[in-house]
Amino acid sequence: MFSNKDLRNLIFPLFIEQFLLMFVGIADTFVVSFSSEADVSGVSLVTSFNTVMIFLFTALSAGGAVIISQYIGCDDKKMASRAAGQLLTISCLISATLTILILCFRKPLLRLLFGQIEPDVMAACESYLFITTLSLPALAVYDAGAALCRSIGKTNVTMYISLVTNIINVVGNCVGVFGLHLGAAGVAWPSLISRTLSAVAVTAFCFQKTNAVQYHGPDILAWDGGTQKKIMGIALPNGLENGVHQLVKVALSSMVALFGTYQIAANGVAQSIWSLASIMGLAMAPVYTTVIGQCMGARDIDAANFYFKKLNRITLVLSILWNAFVFALTPLIVRYSAISPEAKSLVIWLVLINNIFNGLAYPFAGSLGNGLRAAGDVTFTMVVSISLTIGARLLFSALFGLYFGWGVIGVAIGMSMDLVFRGAIFIWRYKSQKWTRFQLI
Repeated sequence: MFSNKDLRNLIFPLFIEQFLLMFVGIADTFVVSFSSEADVSGVSLVTSFNTVMIFLFTALSAGGAVIISQYIGCDDKKMASRAAGQLLTISCLISATLTILILCFRKPLLRLLFGQIEPDVMAACESYLFITTLSLPALAVYDAGAALCRSIGKTNVTMYISLVTNIINVVGNCVGVFGLHLGAAGVAWPSLISRTLSAVAVTAFCFQKTNAVQYHGPDILAWDGGTQKKIMGIALPNGLENGVHQLVKVALSSMVALFGTYQIAANGVAQSIWSLASIMGLAMAPVYTTVIGQCMGARDIDAANFYFKKLNRITLVLSILWNAFVFALTPLIVRYSAISPEAKSLVIWLVLINNIFNGLAYPFAGSLGNGLRAAGDVTFTMVVSISLTIGARLLFSALFGLYFGWGVIGVAIGMSMDLVFRGAIFIWRYKSQKWTRFQLI
């Protein structure tokens, strides 16, 4: 069903797109590091919370992408278009609701998440959270359109959109920090602008009649309960899984906030580099969704098994190479960060720990799990992921970071334990062939 050229045409644009999408957060943290340690600490703390929202919308779009891909696999373009329109509808409703709630309760939310942090760090948190929250609807609309583009193999479209808007974001960051001296706000406004432009551009493309599957006004404005149930049947477990995962990351950020400003700053810079290291695994996840989703929509189990094995090999090799490359770049990145020498040394160790486990375990803990979800095996993956996020990631981080007194090093090791256990379980689940019993459409 997919030639090597087809797979390359999926993987390469998705990798570039993920790099560019992640570059928004990386550019924010890197540029604001030239302002002050308070600003970089504030941005890094809020970024942990914003990532919860990002992954919730990613889960929602992934649910839509699975259903769209399966309809394409069984050659039902009409229902695929309807699923795409319904995905846009629910994305707009959920994102608007979350935006209003966060804006209304942002101050108590920050106090709840981060406690009594230093006043200048809290001021940076408030400024960055307010502005980036305004971009949530645009982010959700973009994700819905990107899900449609990936399902029909038009990954080059979102790649080009990301390229243009990220250039705008980087230029805006430099103007906001170096020109206008706005601190955390100086990197937040360009993110809002770039995400809005991305949403407009991808939506315009999805309305084009030349696409095999496209947006239709009636599909967006009407409420189709049956289609929404199918989408949410994938999205809700996936969203709950990702939501718990990211909330635990926020809890870990609160834990990191206890270790002092230099460790917070080091963790913030390290998280940006971790995001860069995770790009390969994140890029491969929608490849699994499109390929396995279409195989299962056609009920071709042999093809699904073939592409599972092929994608597993590709993902592991590319992930190891990419994580090694990112670690090799880390000393150069750290050299130009305006943080203390002690914090710079700590960043190197944090990246080393993360990249070893990310390169070897994440292809199975993350990307392989996405393939299982595309086949409809969402409940099992949700239960495993939530259990390990709490039982391994959180508890081991608290044990190593607080009880043993290892600080952010202990938190990094604790987080990696989750990937090892989850990857092993998902490999077992794939080999059991129980994922072949599900039928979504």
